Order: sequence, then structure tokens, then C-alpha cells
Amino acid sequence: MARTTHTVTNQAPPLTGYDVFATDRVLTAAVERHTAPALLGEVRTELSALGEASGSAQVQEWATQANENPPKLRTHDRYGRRIDEVEFHPSWHRLLGKGISAGLTTAWARPAGHVRRAAGFLVWTQAEAGNGCPLSMTHAAVPALRADPALAAEWEPRLTSTVYDRELRGAHLKPGAVFGMGMTEKQGGSDVRAGTTVARPLAEEGTYELTGHKWFCSAPMSDGFLVLAQAPAGLTCFLVPRVLADGTRNVFLLQRLKDKLGNRSNASAEVEFDGTWGRRVGDEGRGVRTIVEMVAATRLDCVLGSAGLMRQAVAQAVHHSAHREAFGGKLLDKPLMRNVLADLALESEAATTLALRLAAAYDDGGEQERALLRLAVPAAKYWVTKRCTPVTVEASECLGGNGYVEESGLPRLVRESPLNSVWEGAGNVQALDMLRAIQREPRSLDAYLQEVGRARGADHRLDRAIKDLLTELADLDGIESRARRLTERIALVLQGSLLVRFAPSEVADAFCASRLGGDWGAAFGTLPHTLGLASVVERARPQL
Repeated sequence: MARTTHTVTNQAPPLTGYDVFATDRVLTAAVERHTAPALLGEVRTELSALGEASGSAQVQEWATQANENPPKLRTHDRYGRRIDEVEFHPSWHRLLGKGISAGLTTAWARPAGHVRRAAGFLVWTQAEAGNGCPLSMTHAAVPALRADPALAAEWEPRLTSTVYDRELRGAHLKPGAVFGMGMTEKQGGSDVRAGTTVARPLAEEGTYELTGHKWFCSAPMSDGFLVLAQAPAGLTCFLVPRVLADGTRNVFLLQRLKDKLGNRSNASAEVEFDGTWGRRVGDEGRGVRTIVEMVAATRLDCVLGSAGLMRQAVAQAVHHSAHREAFGGKLLDKPLMRNVLADLALESEAATTLALRLAAAYDDGGEQERALLRLAVPAAKYWVTKRCTPVTVEASECLGGNGYVEESGLPRLVRESPLNSVWEGAGNVQALDMLRAIQREPRSLDAYLQEVGRARGADHRLDRAIKDLLTELADLDGIESRARRLTERIALVLQGSLLVRFAPSEVADAFCASRLGGDWGAAFGTLPHTLGLASVVERARPQL
């Protein structure tokens, strides 16, 4: 007979069986703010269905299985024939299929498509972030393909389909397709113009033979890829399908899979082209311009992905603290813990609010909003993705030793947290791109100043921060070495202006005091003690 040595008490119940969307006050408010009233009921119902799936025990188990059983490279079959396939755990396919069926690749084809898709992407990332890569690239490929109307007419219905077909066969035989992207090479990295992959024109107009390599190619089992290669007239964008129209496999030589820090459920491969067939997208020599819209869309997804990771980390920390008792009371009620949780909640709310505002700009599509996106996307990508790692690490610490154990889910969030800062151009690339927007496209700065100006007069710290930012922008001395500092300020001022306009006063006050007013330390949990921190924490608590 087994002996009982103790009774398990004072352990927080798992955060499961809940609606990730409906229990998030910040996200639901943002969706309501940016969605037309006539569509709001439909959008809420759709997002709640995805939220319930994301918070379910079943989907959480799929996520665990997909990460504990990472993809495997199969270069040859049993007879020695080259096949270049990646084998994923069935749970990976279930997760990706659910994301596609939920409309996370259909933003371009629906009213309020970008806001509802952004909210869904933020919700689904909290279940498992690895499948976000193919979801993001499939979504983002659409504007790039529109550079060639014939290609767009052929591929766009497949990319915006809500049906996932995992089989490796001709895309024309499938009800839906998934896309990837390959730009970086060993010698160039983010300097894509240094690429050495060569594209030789073939007899058929618009077709080429590619020879070279790509150093990072994520989701290598996708149906097609947008890649850059040097054509006779310069760097050009190409569509490279995995399977050709006649049913034969294109030459797509997978060399190895990356052994990554995080994002382990998703495969990232090194690939070589050796007589690989490709179809030109856009004009020769205009590769960067052709693919730039795809890059902008995936950069916004980096912001959304990081916002999702932060939201889940904060939700876990607040949930744990609401149930855990120590030193005579709930952790949530301890003044110092409350300060830490409120500080984390501010980062999460600011990230979500900014991300959904940018998604709404895509839905608007007007000239002013496009100008705002040109400046705000690289600034947001720079800042929000950089805040993700310290937030997830601090949130895991709120769980104590439990947060350092895999079963809590926090270690997976921590490992995932640096990825979005690196993907689609690391910090320096974003800061320099933001500078380029200011210098070459002054309308972007005008649009930004008009946006933050809508909150002028509502908070003296925000007003002062805008004034200081204008002073810094007027000084061009050493501007490149100051690019990170300037990008950070641009992002913080924009976040502050949005919170002043749309968040409860306690949230806006705490953000402006700490992030803009300088009343803050170098670590989380250093907010002024006179602020209404209890309200900030309660707002971040999942409404179960």
C-alpha cells in the first residue's frame, strides 16, 4: 500500500480550458475599436472560436507534442533516390491546419481582414509559435505576387484558401497552398544585394534556371517560395515551386536543418539550387522592390508574434500570482509583486495596442495610413520584438522554480522570444530602415507626427516626449549611430499616444510616468509606488 507523505496544496491550477481572445481585455477592446459595427459580431464569434481552441487542453497538448518531436530531414528514400523531404509530427500539421482554417492567411480577401487576422495571429501564437512562420509567409506573399497579375490570379486563391493540404504534389491539384521565402545567403545575411545565386533565362518568357543557395529557408515543405537571385539585369524576385506543373519535383536540395534555440517545431533549412526552375515575379533588377511588401507584412507579424508571446507570459504570471499564497497572502496582493506584474502588463498592453493599430492601417489602405506604416512598422518591429525577451524571462521568474520547468510552458516562450527580433532584419536593419523612411519619404514622418499629435495635451509627459523627439530629429549630427535611440523613442511615443487615447487612465498614467517621464528603474518592478497598479494588474488578468 502506497504511503502518503504530504498533501499537494497552494499550487496554481493550469491556465487551460479558456477563451484566449475573450479573456483578453486589451485585445478585445482593440478589435472593437478598429472593426466596423456591422462586422463586429461576426469577428468576435470567429475570434472566440479560435481563442477557445488556443486555450484548450487538446491544442496545448498538440503544441507540446510538436515541440518534443521536432522535424526530421529525409534527403533520400530507402532506395537511395533523392527526395528532399521534411517529416513533421502529426500535431504540427494539426496546428498549421487549424491556423489556416481559422483564416490566418485570408486577410487580403475579407473586410476588416487585417484586424481580424492580426488578432487571430496574436491569439494563435499563444498556443504554439512555430507554425506562425508558414502562416505569416503565406499571408505576406500575396502583395508580392500581385506584381505579376497572371501569377496572382493563379496563386492567390490557393494562398487565401482555408484548406490545408499537407501532401507534396502540384499546387494546381491542391485546394490550398502554403508559401515560404528565401533571401539570405551565407556571405550576405541581411545584405540581400550581396547574393550570389544566379538566374539564367530559359526559352520560355519569364522562366529561369537558378543556381546557388539560401542559408535560411523556413518551412521547406511549402508549395512555393519567393527567392532572390541575380538575373542579367540585376537582383530579381522569383517564384520557385516545390513540384513542377508536370508533376516532377523541382530541384530543391535540402542540405540540413538548423538546430535552433527555439521555434523547434518548425523546420528551417539550408537549401541549394542546381538547375532549379523559377518564374520571374516583377521586372528584372527590381527584386527588392517586388518583395518589399512581403517583408513589410512579415515584419508586422513579428510585432504580432512578440505581442502574443508577451501576452501569454503575462497571463501565466498573473494567473499564478492570483492563486499562489506566500507570507500570509496572495502573491497578487503583495506590493512588490504587484509592481512587477503591472510593469509587465504595461509592456504587453502597449505592444498589443500598437500592433492592432498598424493592422488597422492596412485595412484602411489610404495614402496617409500607408505613409504611417512605412515609418511605424520598422520602429515597432525594432522595439516590440526587443521587449519580448525581458518580459518572458521576468514572467517566468514570477512562477519561481515552477517557471523554470518545461511543463509550465514558460521555457518554450523564453526560447521563442528572441526570434522575431532576428527574423526579417535584426535591430540595426530596422533602425536604419526607419532612418531611410524619414530621409527619403518625408510623408511618413508627417503621418507619424499627425498620429501622435492626436493625443497632444492629454498628458504632460507625452507632450514633453514629443517635443524632445522633434529636437532629436532636427539634429542630423551622428544620426546613424543614434538610430537605435531614435527608433526606440519613436516607438515609445507612438505607444504612449495610443494608450493615452484608448487605455484606462491608470494604464496611460503608469506608461507615461515610466517609459516617457523617466520615473523607472532598469528592471521590471520599479514603477512609482503612487500609481494605480492594482487596476493595471487586474486588467491583465485573464477573465476566467
